[in-house]
Amino acid sequence: MTAPTRPADIYLRFLQLAEALRGLPSLPALDPLEERILTIIAKAGQDRQRLSVRDMMAKKELGAPATLHTRLTSMREKGWIMLSDTEDARRKQIELTQAALLHFDKLSKCMLKAAQI
Repeated sequence: MTAPTRPADIYLRFLQLAEALRGLPSLPALDPLEERILTIIAKAGQDRQRLSVRDMMAKKELGAPATLHTRLTSMREKGWIMLSDTEDARRKQIELTQAALLHFDKLSKCMLKAAQI
């Protein structure tokens, strides 16, 4: 592999490698809004912040609450997220599934591979 000539080449190589992951038979694909939601959930988990369904639905930048609820249901059915009970039975905590965490591990490997010189 030849060395990238500029930083943008590394990023473009990462995108190419990440796109190849989408063709692998792991979890069903996400639409762009679901990918954005997944990133928010992952970041909250990384920051050790609790994120409930209600918290997510309050994020106006993601669209109407009904749309978000539909997307969260879809992501749960696809195996990307799970809902956990909290001390309040009416509130559900959103967490990544083990399969979603493995997906982020694979993306991390793509990033490292793209940056190799």
